[in-house]
Amino acid sequence: MIKKILGVSAIIMSLVVALPAMAQTTSSVPTTSSVADKIACVGTAVATREAAIDAAVMTHTQAVQTAYTTRATELAGAYSNTTTKTVKAGVKTAWSDFSKSVKSAASAWKIARNSAWTAFRTAAKACRAPVGVSDSANSGSEVSGQ
Repeated sequence: MIKKILGVSAIIMSLVVALPAMAQTTSSVPTTSSVADKIACVGTAVATREAAIDAAVMTHTQAVQTAYTTRATELAGAYSNTTTKTVKAGVKTAWSDFSKSVKSAASAWKIARNSAWTAFRTAAKACRAPVGVSDSANSGSEVSGQ
């Protein structure tokens, strides 16, 4: 019985001594330069995301501006008519076209925005940066479109 206790104690003691040493030699704690590289990797992913979002915002803005310009032109045409029936039909068409254009622009914006964030999350995950380096928590602050 004492031999068993001593044997178990010896195994436990060897594990207590060996485990910290093994943890130090097999640890995946990144070095300073690899942490800097990982942070730079996330920075590159952020820059790519921001460029994609910037392009999507510009496209959205142009599409909405075009919708307003087209609506103004169509309304001007509608009000150049001389009968109530043709004015009413022209106004209805102008507003319907405007609504479709704005909805299409909003849909395209949301798709582009979501695509940029999805690509970013994939790229940032591949960087394997330390926790707290990414700004993904702020994605809810993104403009939602119309």
